[in-house]
Amino acid sequence: MTKKEKKALWRILAGLVLFAAALLLPLTGVARLIAFLVPYFVVGGGVLKEAAGNLLRGQMLDENFLMSLATVGAFAVGEYPEGVAVMVFYQVGELFEHYAVGKSRASIASLMDIRPDYANIRRGEELVQVDPETIKVGDIIVVKPGEKIPLDGTIISGSSMADTAALTGESVPRELAEGDNAVSGCINLTGLLEIQVAKEFGESTVAKILDLVENASSKKAASENFITKFARYYTPVVVACAALLAFVPPIFVGNWSEWIHRALIFLVISCPCALVISVPLSFFGGIGGASRRGILVKGSNYLEALSKAEFVVFDKTGTLTKGSFDVVGVYPKEGTQTQLLTLAALCESYSDHPISKSLKKAAGELPKTADIGKIEEIAGHGVQAEINGKVYFCGNEKLMRREQIEFETPSQPGTVVYLAEAGRFLGAVLIADEPKADASVAIEGLRKAGIRKTVMLTGDAKAVGETVGKTLGLDEVHAELLPGDKVDWVEKLLAQTSEQGKLVFVGDGINDAPVLSRADIGIAMGGLGSDAAIEAADIVLMDDKPSGIVTAIAIAQKTLKIVKQNIIFALGVKFLVLILGALGMANMWEAVFADVGVSVIAIINATRALNTKNL
Repeated sequence: MTKKEKKALWRILAGLVLFAAALLLPLTGVARLIAFLVPYFVVGGGVLKEAAGNLLRGQMLDENFLMSLATVGAFAVGEYPEGVAVMVFYQVGELFEHYAVGKSRASIASLMDIRPDYANIRRGEELVQVDPETIKVGDIIVVKPGEKIPLDGTIISGSSMADTAALTGESVPRELAEGDNAVSGCINLTGLLEIQVAKEFGESTVAKILDLVENASSKKAASENFITKFARYYTPVVVACAALLAFVPPIFVGNWSEWIHRALIFLVISCPCALVISVPLSFFGGIGGASRRGILVKGSNYLEALSKAEFVVFDKTGTLTKGSFDVVGVYPKEGTQTQLLTLAALCESYSDHPISKSLKKAAGELPKTADIGKIEEIAGHGVQAEINGKVYFCGNEKLMRREQIEFETPSQPGTVVYLAEAGRFLGAVLIADEPKADASVAIEGLRKAGIRKTVMLTGDAKAVGETVGKTLGLDEVHAELLPGDKVDWVEKLLAQTSEQGKLVFVGDGINDAPVLSRADIGIAMGGLGSDAAIEAADIVLMDDKPSGIVTAIAIAQKTLKIVKQNIIFALGVKFLVLILGALGMANMWEAVFADVGVSVIAIINATRALNTKNL
């Protein structure tokens, strides 16, 4: 508990002790009044002060005014114990609310811990701690073990393990080495790192994430807007009804004291605390729970929309697949697989092309005894390389046809690298962008979550796209698309959704900005340090795992279920007890339950949105 909450708790406890003493002491007249006024002012002094201040500002119709009016009225008609009890239980409810909100804020505040306090920079022989905002692009910073990485950049010296949990929700540390990108907000665990800064603090990953989370509450869901408008009209209506209840019936049937008492009970019951507090708290908890899982939601409106998702549309490369080429098959015509792969890697040894890199990675350490002579690149075809005195041709089928070499193509789809020597076909290496480990699990999870259709839109060849779609179990695949074609397909799919249904597009946030914007909800595979992802999408998955979409939808559905439960429960109980109060069938204690009790129950229910462990 915070100091303020502890202070409020002690004030409530002191008020309860004084209240008990007033009940037990055999006092009458003015002495009895004073005995109950003391605990009343101890517990409710702040509420009375707040109500008076709001009255002076012209903001009288809030819960402070309703509580003050009801309790002062209770004292006016001689119901001293009820007046104190209402204020005590109201303050208990307020304390519980502050604690629940604090717990939700703590979840998001844990993400705020990624904000760096300082950066180390060399000044001569010494390391000096400076404000990260003063560091410029190109400066060299030093990060010691246990320190936060303050800015994005490239590691120029050192290696270490980094804790990325605050950004991705992943507990497994990531390995960092010279040449790797370092992302702000991670914690350096083991080694000393020297990093050349690539972005100023305002443009860094950590700054953008903090801005995203801090502004998430500014985008209200439709449910929140409804409650705000409801409370604006509801409060003056119930005050008017209470006034009518207090003064109209006595004109005809007399017994002014009884009807004023009923009106006061009516006011206590009518306070809309349960709705005004619990609905925003539910969304706040949902956003906080999502952040714990490495899912950044830019506003409760997107969380509400996600709960109504019907279609989920995917980009392929970098979203459902790894976005990096890997050797998936080696087909030698002569010799062994190792010999063919080594020859191909030697031919491509001087190239930085992604396909060349994948060949070298698969071949491992190349033989140092190999005599690599002249290597000539043939644009759009491949390379001609001299190795150990022999001339090899390594490239695509165009190169084979140009050299009039008969070749065999693997039956699997993918990028094929052919290898030949002096007119002889030696074999082929198949390279493909493999699906992510949890992609098929994600598609199955979406189906179980009630998603009507899963679709993939890709610019890749039809054979490649259809193979990935079939492997993962997607409902539809549309391939060989330009960015504009993807938007057209999203328009067609939007027309197929129901009136309440929403379309989600999931992309890597780099070249999918038009489609992310057109979809009802854009989800980006943020990865660490992807600026475009953080800016373009409504929701960002920081760990790049497709299964995060299933988790995000589960969190959204759970949050909206809690919101609906609270609205139905709070309104149902309130209207029932309001009728009973107006008919004289509910006393002040039942009124307290209808206000404070319902609020506490709704708040407890709202805090369940924070718990996402089992989703």
